[in-house]
Amino acid sequence: MTDTISLLLVDDQQLIRLGFRMVLEAEADMVVVGEAADGHAAIAQSAALRPDVVLMDIRMPGLDGIAATEAIVREHPETRVLVLTTFDLDEYAFGAIRAGASGFLLKDAQRHEMISAIRAIHRGDAALAPRVTRMLLEHVTTGRGVAPDAPALVVDDPTTELTDRERDVFLEIARGLTNAEIAQALYVSESTVKTHVGRVLAKLGARDRIHLVILAHRLGLIDDGTLPSDS
Repeated sequence: MTDTISLLLVDDQQLIRLGFRMVLEAEADMVVVGEAADGHAAIAQSAALRPDVVLMDIRMPGLDGIAATEAIVREHPETRVLVLTTFDLDEYAFGAIRAGASGFLLKDAQRHEMISAIRAIHRGDAALAPRVTRMLLEHVTTGRGVAPDAPALVVDDPTTELTDRERDVFLEIARGLTNAEIAQALYVSESTVKTHVGRVLAKLGARDRIHLVILAHRLGLIDDGTLPSDS
């Protein structure tokens, strides 16, 4: 039986929170445990409720979603943050990812896309679509969309600590593949891939898969030509 995913909804518009709640609570494996209308409330609710996933709006009065994301991830690293944004080129969204968010979702995404994104982040398989990955890498390379207080990414090569198989998995993650896709590409079981992913994250000191993508790009291990195409 699938574990229930507890969710915190953060958006300054009540109607948007209501709409998300209706969609999410229709899923048997999801429960909305709280709501917040600004960053300060989001931090407080995250501390009190310890949700598995926070759906975080970016542009809110008072404390914005970037600062709230950074605080939540720092204090509760087990909680995943999924950023909600109106535009896929919203530089605030990229700033939130650099602050610790595990991914972002367009507010006009289809219902199945939202559900899939939440489940992926919850199981630690938060791979970005190739188009989004390219945009993220472009922003990282040019220095745009970076949160002012975000820590600098490691540029030394820590991949020497990886075994050959772990390196293979690392490169497939960097291309944006999910665990299932990596298993198919490397002819191993999905459970084996999951084990390798955990070891890669630990050895490279990366918070999540997004930061592995960024690290691989910074090390020159991938480029646009290695990313799968959107279909």
